Amino acid sequence: MSTIAIISSFADDTHAAHAIEELRASQVADFHTFAPFPSHKIEHAIGKKKSPVRWIVLTGGISGVLTGLAITIGTTYEWRLNAGGKPLLSWPPFIVICFELMVLLGGIFGFFGVLGLAGVPATESAPGYDARFGGDRFGIVVRCDEAEAARVESMLKESGAEEVVREGVQQAAPNP
Repeated sequence: MSTIAIISSFADDTHAAHAIEELRASQVADFHTFAPFPSHKIEHAIGKKKSPVRWIVLTGGISGVLTGLAITIGTTYEWRLNAGGKPLLSWPPFIVICFELMVLLGGIFGFFGVLGLAGVPATESAPGYDARFGGDRFGIVVRCDEAEAARVESMLKESGAEEVVREGVQQAAPNP
């Protein structure tokens, strides 16, 4: 059995979100979306969950605070420098290094978390991508069997697609 890629373009995110909801309702599992800007309507239609980046940043921040405490307490016990008769473990001077390391490690963890979860760097463009999808159009690329192609095309057109194009036929790998 061969698969077909159906590429559709939409003028706005409302029609694209409606098409995604129709595809999900008809249980077409293999589709990709492209948008020129982030759209909450499309994210909601896809069923996208909240990003785990906030937890990655929190982990980095907590690691920074713990690292700051470990450095300051460790150096205080190692060198035993008594400054002005204050106790060795006086917490006010430790706050600065803990805060700075919290911000530093939280930012570093967040940066690499975003890169990792976004799949950056992309080594090749996504199949079915059209340059208009990065400019002013929303796109949906559906991969389906030839038997489903007509039904998927009609769903996309009824949902408000400006253009629906079939891409070349590709042979699917045989099931073992």
